[in-house]
Amino acid sequence: MIWAENLTKYFDDFLAVDQVNLNVQAGQVLVLLGPNGAGKTTTVRMLTSILAPSKGQAQVAGFDVVKEPDRVRAAVGVLTEHHGLYGRMNALEYLEFYGQLYGMQPEIIRQRSAMMLEQFGLAPVSKQRLGKYSKGMRQKLALVRSMLHNPPVLLLDEPTSAMDPESARIVRDSIQVLRTEERTILLCTHNLAEAEELADQIAIIRQGKIIHYDSPANLKLKLLGPIEYEAVIEDLPPDWIPELPKGVCLTGRGDNTLRFEVEVPAEANPILLRRMIERGLKVVSFQQVPRSLEHAYLQAVAQANQEEPHVG
Repeated sequence: MIWAENLTKYFDDFLAVDQVNLNVQAGQVLVLLGPNGAGKTTTVRMLTSILAPSKGQAQVAGFDVVKEPDRVRAAVGVLTEHHGLYGRMNALEYLEFYGQLYGMQPEIIRQRSAMMLEQFGLAPVSKQRLGKYSKGMRQKLALVRSMLHNPPVLLLDEPTSAMDPESARIVRDSIQVLRTEERTILLCTHNLAEAEELADQIAIIRQGKIIHYDSPANLKLKLLGPIEYEAVIEDLPPDWIPELPKGVCLTGRGDNTLRFEVEVPAEANPILLRRMIERGLKVVSFQQVPRSLEHAYLQAVAQANQEEPHVG
């Protein structure tokens, strides 16, 4: 649904996007992570046929972004940083206007508008002028607009920014539902917890170049090392060291805890736990040590900084 090969963009002599490769299947969510100015928005603009690439090629929903720009634009829903709301309109007028631009039938526009305004909690203010909307309300309406024509591809730039926790949860739940409808979503966000919850694939982009591209689980494994598990044991004998299965390493010990690095948890953990119980130990808990995508992202950035050549 989203495919790019060596996608590159120059602005005069400035290299904004450097040979980006993407392959996102139907039903998947790809999250682009990176600091401001990393090239995320420029990449999205090329994928929506707003900007022409300097080099490389891309297809969205099967359409070439250079050769078939009108068909690409019809197949995508886009939420950008600047919403382009018309303050003198109300929500119903605004959605009717955009529905007509998409070539939708009037009855379909009314049905979709009513359903989605209700879903996002905007139905009670649907006849209020948009100039009176809060920033969070505007964000939700812009998201409704991007999904109004039921596009197969959604490109969302910071969809929950400026939202209160309840509204942000509504948006995240909606993204989950949209994914189950076999719709592909590319999401740019600085919210790493949100990225971890939603993403099937993560692309970390830095200075226009993708430095890591993988699933959240694989990224954490690659950047943070093997998974660790911690056993909490009542009255742990101070000198007891368990017989470790293959692929398990004892990495830490406390008064009542043992921490293990485990290469293949599904194979090693049952053996390890059984040996502790056979030894007569009172195992209070045995669980994975939490590791967040934030830790992996910061590790990726730290590694990139170390690898970057220094001048002078």
